[in-house]
Amino acid sequence: MNTVGVHCILELKGCPSHLLDDEQLILETMVNAAATAMSTLLDITSHKFQPQGVTALALLAESHISIHTWPESGYAALDIFTCGETARPRVACEYFIEKLQAADHTLSVLPRGNGCGCHMPMAPSEEANLWQARS
Repeated sequence: MNTVGVHCILELKGCPSHLLDDEQLILETMVNAAATAMSTLLDITSHKFQPQGVTALALLAESHISIHTWPESGYAALDIFTCGETARPRVACEYFIEKLQAADHTLSVLPRGNGCGCHMPMAPSEEANLWQARS
């Protein structure tokens, strides 16, 4: 399989509400997740909702990380899309799971750009790991 990148859709469940409502913690976690995943952070922005919730977006040279939180439900929705050969979006997912103390999660991993003619080959071991999501 050939691909231009990997798109991770991560749903975190059972997170402590105070973590999901802490805008500064969310931003720090995004910065550290990007670094842990060997991605280049270009810019970051966020918005704190009232009475609760945070939305944040990290613009990466490799693409982006976004998060939307619902502290009242202990739920966060994340989107991590990276292109290139060095970025490791699954590592970023594991970082978010740990730092936001998710009791449970769902991870969907999608190859992007398959068949577009503008892609790089994916190593067989990477292709095999692509479909194995930890639950």
